[in-house]
Amino acid sequence: MGERKTSGKKPASIAVILVIAGLTAAGILFFKPGKNPAGQSTDTVDESASVTAGIMKDEEFGGILIDIGIEEFNSHGFDFGDSVNVSFENGETINDIPYYSGYYTAIGELLLCGYPGSENVAVKRSYGDDTWEEFTGPGIDSVTVTLMEKGKYLDIEELYNLTYSDDRNDYESDSIFANFREIEGGKLRNKYFYRSASPCDNLHNRAKYANALSEENNIGFVINMSDSEEKYLSHREKEDFESFYYDSLYNDGKVCVLALTANYMSPEYTEKLSGAFLKMAEEGKPALIHCVEGKDRTGFACTLLLALADASAEEIVKDYMITYDNYYGITEEESPERYDAVKKNVDDFLEFISHTEKGSDLNPGDIKKGAENYLRAGGLSGDEIEKIEKYITGSK
Repeated sequence: MGERKTSGKKPASIAVILVIAGLTAAGILFFKPGKNPAGQSTDTVDESASVTAGIMKDEEFGGILIDIGIEEFNSHGFDFGDSVNVSFENGETINDIPYYSGYYTAIGELLLCGYPGSENVAVKRSYGDDTWEEFTGPGIDSVTVTLMEKGKYLDIEELYNLTYSDDRNDYESDSIFANFREIEGGKLRNKYFYRSASPCDNLHNRAKYANALSEENNIGFVINMSDSEEKYLSHREKEDFESFYYDSLYNDGKVCVLALTANYMSPEYTEKLSGAFLKMAEEGKPALIHCVEGKDRTGFACTLLLALADASAEEIVKDYMITYDNYYGITEEESPERYDAVKKNVDDFLEFISHTEKGSDLNPGDIKKGAENYLRAGGLSGDEIEKIEKYITGSK
């Protein structure tokens, strides 16, 4: 594709928000009427805010969905960046967890999340295990969320809070809008591996563009990280479904649906992704990897792919961070603090794959060895791993 820079129009909402660290100091529970620095209404701040609502299991990610929308939840006196307590009917409580608009905690840590576009506020672990199984059980039908401290985590919320437009007119090209690009690095075969937002799930209005670019680039095999068979078929039944090239691949058995959560450390993730890589190699065609937005589940798969192709840590980071330029205009030059904050995600991928401590220097050999061990843990043999490596590098 060749496109790497984003000089076109960007949504006004993604301007960098200054971090107001003083608002996180203990004891600051009230703000003057109007707006706080995060743009949240503060006219009716209530330090005793509380909500009790029913719960449901998040079948896709395994979290606890609270039966209340984000806007309604916030109307009860909550704002992103607050500290909250969550109480269950069995008497178990989760104290002092952040309420964020995204997954801004460290891996495995709990949070209350109101992700933009979601129908429900949810209790989850960032990239972690199933909170539904961990905290609920028979007879537990509701939870109570209470405010612990106003704005305690506001500095983190402001640093990480990222929004993007779903309007094609706000982007320079179809490929930037669809986050569609060739994966490049190491010895990876040219014009053979691509990543993108979903070409079939039109949640963010990008499906038809990713679908068209898939056809244009002769994609012959797809690893769909996010959908199950049932969920894919539900996309196909929607009135706005226009992904006919993608559907032809699906009908020919060339789309591998994995239905993975964000917990890339789980044995299920390892086994499914390893199997998908082997199938991709057996097909031997130009391939696309995607989830919904093409960010983190896709990002981890691309990290693994590049690691197997002898890519350096710098090349892997570069590939991952292009997504955040495409969506949010975040670059190392223009937004160094946010760039470093987001970069921690892919640093975590690399440390997990290579089994190294945080901050360690990583050479391509260590990264590749870790990637091969990851595939072995997923059930692949040495011969199968060699087949994948020959396919992705184009070697004989």
